[in-house]
Amino acid sequence: MNPLALSMFILSLAIGTTTTLSSHHWLLAWVGLEINTLALIPIMTKNPHPRAIEAATKYFLTQATASALVLFSALINAWLTGEWTTMLMSNPPSTILTIALMTKLGLAPLHFWLPEVLQGISLSSGLILSTWQKIAPMSLLLQMSQHTNLELTMTIGLISILIGGWGGINQTQMRKIIAFSSIGHLGWMIIILKLNPQLTLFNFVLYLLMTTAMFLALMTTNSTTMLNTSIVFTKTPVLTSTLMLTLLSLAGLPPLTGFSPKLMILTELVKQNATFLASFIMLASLLALFFYLRLTYILTLTMSPNNSNSTTTWYYMTKINLLTAPTNTLALLILPLTPTLLLMM
Repeated sequence: MNPLALSMFILSLAIGTTTTLSSHHWLLAWVGLEINTLALIPIMTKNPHPRAIEAATKYFLTQATASALVLFSALINAWLTGEWTTMLMSNPPSTILTIALMTKLGLAPLHFWLPEVLQGISLSSGLILSTWQKIAPMSLLLQMSQHTNLELTMTIGLISILIGGWGGINQTQMRKIIAFSSIGHLGWMIIILKLNPQLTLFNFVLYLLMTTAMFLALMTTNSTTMLNTSIVFTKTPVLTSTLMLTLLSLAGLPPLTGFSPKLMILTELVKQNATFLASFIMLASLLALFFYLRLTYILTLTMSPNNSNSTTTWYYMTKINLLTAPTNTLALLILPLTPTLLLMM
């Protein structure tokens, strides 16, 4: 793709997200979401492959449907309340709007588009789809968190955690595994949305960090399948070891970064007398832990039978993104800073 065109599309993504983040008017928020969607589609199809075209078409149809629901529910809300502000919501439109934004995020049971779309595009486009594109819908959900239906958010969060774990078990494609991992993590965020929006924001920021770290490591090693990941250790041993720890952080194992949001969410649920729900989602997250552990096993504890015994492959120059080191560091070592970060939010 022409660098000038690519920079224009990236700038449009930034403008769309900024518009939604800074808007208190539903029409402006909708405009920001639309700019975001339309800017990403050319980036997804920068490699004109039939799979990429199919993924972009699925993405456009899903996002257009969700955007139509956002506009419809905002219009009904303005009719009932006389206000377009995002802070004032009445009951039926708020439920429709919540479902529309959850469709945009890819939460179960409205998740069917996400694994297919992510599988059909490149890793760099997948990074934008899994991180940047979720900022605008999540910010709107956080703004209207007090007007959401508690039973709806908890049900969708629970289903997402189950689907995110169950769907990823049988996958061999890294992008599909990341898609189901994303669904599971978003489920953790949504389940606590109404009870503690600050905790949802904290979880979301850490999710962005960990997912970015994982995508940058996969882009550096050019790994798109489990078979690819099993042979990268001889080329980039340090990065592969770090990727293994990042996977364990995504799984939520202590003492890594990913443990802190899960611990805080479970603590909050226990405080709200939802001990049974906390126990259930903890057990459901074991499904996701299984495929994370399988990936770490393939990454570091197996060696391809075709590997050379020579150590020359250790000295191959691999082009590494400048953001890879800081994002991986943050994705592993933020746990002691949890109280400070929560006070800042």
